Amino acid sequence: MQPPPSGSQQGFGYPPNPSFMPPRGPPAAWGAPPRPGVPQWSSPSMAPPTGPPTGPGGVSPMGPGFYNPAASLGPPPPPKGPPVNGVTVPPTMNGADSMRPGSGPLGPPPTGSATVAPASSTSAPNGPLKPRYAPPPSFPVGPSLQPGQRPADLPLPRPQLLQPPPVNPIFYNGGSSEASSAQSSRVSTPLPTQRYDQLEGQFSESSSGHNTPSRPAPVPPHMWASMARNQSTGSLPASVSPSPIPTFPKSTSQGMIHPFTPSMAPPPPAPPTGPPSGPPTSAGNLGNSGLSAARRVYPTQQFEPPKAPVAPPAAAPMQQPMQQPSGQMVNQRFEQMQISSPAHSGGDRVVDLLKERHILPPQKDQPPRASLPGDLKHANCSPEIFRCTVTAIPQTAAILSKCRLPLGILIHPFKDLSLPVIQSTVIVRCRSCRTYINPFVSFVDSSRWRCNLCYRINEIPDDFLFDPQTKSYGDPSRRPEIRSATIEFIAPQEYALRPPQPAVYCFLLDVSFNAVETGYLKQFSAILEDVLEQLPGDKRTLISFIAYDSAVHFFNLQENLSQPQMLTVPDIDDIFLPMPDYLLANLQDCQEMVSQFVQTLPTLFAGTHETNSALGAALEAAFKLMSAHGGRLTVFQTMLPNVGPGALKSREDPNERAAKDVENLAPANDFYKKLALECCGQQIAVDLFLLSGRYADLATLSCVSKYSGGEVKYYPAFHAVNNRPESERFERDLRRYLTRKIGFEAVMRVRCTKGLNLHTFHGNFFVRSTDLLALPNVNPDAGYAMQISIEEGLTETDRVCFQAALLYTSSRGERRIRVHTLCLPVTTNVSDIYAGADTEAIVGLVAKMAVDRTMASSLHDAREAMYLVCSDFLTAFGATLTSSQKMGALYSPPSLRLLPLYMHVLTRNMAFRVGASTKLDERVFAMCQCKSMPLAYLMLMVHPNMYALHTLNVGSTRSEENSSDGEDEAAPGMPPLLPLSAEVVDRRGAYLLDTGERMYLWVGTNISENFCSQVLGVPSFASVTDQSNELPELENPYSLRVRRIVSYLLEQRSFHAPLVIVREDSRHRSVFLQYLHSDRVDSSDSYYEFVQKLYKQVCKA
Repeated sequence: MQPPPSGSQQGFGYPPNPSFMPPRGPPAAWGAPPRPGVPQWSSPSMAPPTGPPTGPGGVSPMGPGFYNPAASLGPPPPPKGPPVNGVTVPPTMNGADSMRPGSGPLGPPPTGSATVAPASSTSAPNGPLKPRYAPPPSFPVGPSLQPGQRPADLPLPRPQLLQPPPVNPIFYNGGSSEASSAQSSRVSTPLPTQRYDQLEGQFSESSSGHNTPSRPAPVPPHMWASMARNQSTGSLPASVSPSPIPTFPKSTSQGMIHPFTPSMAPPPPAPPTGPPSGPPTSAGNLGNSGLSAARRVYPTQQFEPPKAPVAPPAAAPMQQPMQQPSGQMVNQRFEQMQISSPAHSGGDRVVDLLKERHILPPQKDQPPRASLPGDLKHANCSPEIFRCTVTAIPQTAAILSKCRLPLGILIHPFKDLSLPVIQSTVIVRCRSCRTYINPFVSFVDSSRWRCNLCYRINEIPDDFLFDPQTKSYGDPSRRPEIRSATIEFIAPQEYALRPPQPAVYCFLLDVSFNAVETGYLKQFSAILEDVLEQLPGDKRTLISFIAYDSAVHFFNLQENLSQPQMLTVPDIDDIFLPMPDYLLANLQDCQEMVSQFVQTLPTLFAGTHETNSALGAALEAAFKLMSAHGGRLTVFQTMLPNVGPGALKSREDPNERAAKDVENLAPANDFYKKLALECCGQQIAVDLFLLSGRYADLATLSCVSKYSGGEVKYYPAFHAVNNRPESERFERDLRRYLTRKIGFEAVMRVRCTKGLNLHTFHGNFFVRSTDLLALPNVNPDAGYAMQISIEEGLTETDRVCFQAALLYTSSRGERRIRVHTLCLPVTTNVSDIYAGADTEAIVGLVAKMAVDRTMASSLHDAREAMYLVCSDFLTAFGATLTSSQKMGALYSPPSLRLLPLYMHVLTRNMAFRVGASTKLDERVFAMCQCKSMPLAYLMLMVHPNMYALHTLNVGSTRSEENSSDGEDEAAPGMPPLLPLSAEVVDRRGAYLLDTGERMYLWVGTNISENFCSQVLGVPSFASVTDQSNELPELENPYSLRVRRIVSYLLEQRSFHAPLVIVREDSRHRSVFLQYLHSDRVDSSDSYYEFVQKLYKQVCKA
């Protein structure tokens, strides 16, 4: 945790939190030995030096960021006390010479005596007086004070690793005493110091020639959080000691660090009257603001060491010293202190969102795992395939309502995986609910098993006892179905209603004047000719081409022809097939004719002047052509269809792109939706590639893919020559699209444990029955989600299961079943539900729900619902804390600390943002992505990842194998994630921003020439080419490291993301800056302002 925010919100009076206050003690606790000849007192009431020295005017010479109570409270009162060896000792506990290396606090005698002789003194009126703590013989022995001498005149002892005396666990108040004439005693020789490199996250030693104090500086405020986290181990964090001073063993019983108890804390200030009013300064750059004196209330006061002996008054009586706590007592008090701060039941600290400004972790969090027994935990389904918004299911609907978290599952069923494929004559399923046998069933005996969904007891077939690996009969638990939660079967004949269909591919090509000008036909022809033999299928594979402008053009590609034959049908209002038996060609038999047609396609319509588009008529013709077989229909559209069936008119007003109430998000008519439903009934899926720089009414056209199980691809402002990034993305996407795995005539059903109910399905499909999803085509890049309700209490079970079964026909004509099973525990503890909440799954489900809310109601209602998701769970979690814990703070469970950040970024996503100019087609496409993308890809679109490349630790002599910092070669030592804020963007840096669809390399104006020459291949920033989309392949470790990082990021997705270099002084810099979602823009609040609004909402609840 970080210290309380400073700056504009300090007037709200945050109460001091014990976890922010590190203990303070005498200098011995900092690693410096006590000075010889100076009295050392063991009384617990003695206070240590309270901070660094200050210069004139109360300014700390340690830096302007240190708090100086002497400057804020006025000049200190004159010191009082009897002289000891010529030095006046104040009768309080704050007379330490804080600037003396190794000096300790000077204090009055514990019994009321007026004078005390140093330990080395041999004369006294009634014999030598010894202090309560006498230095052991190992302490360095120095000369005694002579009459007229001051401690500053004595030589400094050499620091040694010593056993420190026990100290009292009291507060370190971070203050500083005002300068005195004796505070200038410093070591003048240059000492090696440690510098903490925030970019590299490590210490580096350097030699400085300035005067360095031999005693470590007091802990600055921004290190309090790190200090507090180390109290349990009794050690200071490494960054607290800026110089290599010896430290003491990590044991609280030896006086290194002693925690304090809540009873020692100063009284808190008045309760806050409201949330902070502005963002805090960063923890590492407090500036002159620091923390105000009004927010730091301490029971002690600073005094300046006297410059000359002063006749003291009568010594005031001193209270009896407190008993020094033992190590066991310290540990007990530390446990009490831990309890006083709100903590999660699992041991993780709750997070105060008001104080944790930069909440994003440096590395991506791993998905939470369900708390299951060891054998079941390893057998559970991978979170890359099956995830739930919580990893512990509430036992009743009342508990779920108390948590205020959305409940649902997200599944990526056809993900590219290497799965065990089982070919058996028998597939064991429950006779009641038809659940496939899985690792979470229980065996009653050797011949019966109990279903984990409906609890029916079923018989085990004899064939199931046969182990295919050992080729012998034995224990059924050794079967692959019982050992893996994801399995694939080759289905027997009874799972096919008809013979498996062949792979059928039909391409619908826009050949209007606008389409020819974009140049996409040349790219399409070149790519298809290159991968023609790689199309998924067998010897039965069929292929067809249909072109359209103001008419529809068919092509006869039979093998007995000398060249392709084009047939044109101008009557688009009543379309028909001129030669229905010759328009589908067998790819294996007619491969040469197909290849010849693909080569001549770009020249067939090169001189066209047709500006109309009859997309509706072409779709009707393709439907008639493919109805007998089913298959995949691929549409390439470049403009608004304006003639024939399904003709549309422009509905976009460019002046309303930034309006808060966005209109025309719903389809203009139902022509394309009805056609999609007809295609779905005939096992035809329609995939749409929209390559348009103008408005094409994607809200209407997307229905043809949404309801037929297809997908939508959008390339705004596409041009094969003038827009190289989009042209490169289209080329890579099309190449993968044509060669990736595909499943035909598929259906998917998701089953769940009795008492749960699935409703409101999300994705591109058609719901054939209550829980059966019709998928004419299924592809590896499609994701789905379902919301869950608890209809009956789960009181009779301690686990629930979800099972998704996908039945499909492979491109080679095999009927297959892919089964995924997810098991989650049931709990009645709200803390367990919060601890197992999956933030990314919640964001993915909420994004899909927000699209439905936008279409059913309005964009404003969808944004309000996303805001309520955060405020509801924060209010519910706050109800589990006490009033004193909630005061002036906005606490979140550790597992959900990123949810407000993601919700804030989601409201600024292109699908839901307001106030910023957004084209209607781009907004609709973003909504389509939210509905159909798998969670891993969706999160990258919601919250882009930014990395600093100029700080990579790549030495000139290091090899590429060692440049991954000890990590696997597949993950090339990724740099830490940076918050999406201009605060972290330096003009001397280079930053890689991964938005999912594109990668931007931001180059600052003051970038080093070394980076330019070794990575970009140019001598300086002036030679960097703006909007360049490739990195030169240079033979040096720096270039290899950067290119490995880019390649690794591209391998984590199924689609291509072109790289675009953006100069800081470029006119295209806004394409990079628009993704800095944590900053405030004219139309949206910053993340911190978003959190402040949440705080106000929670306080009202």
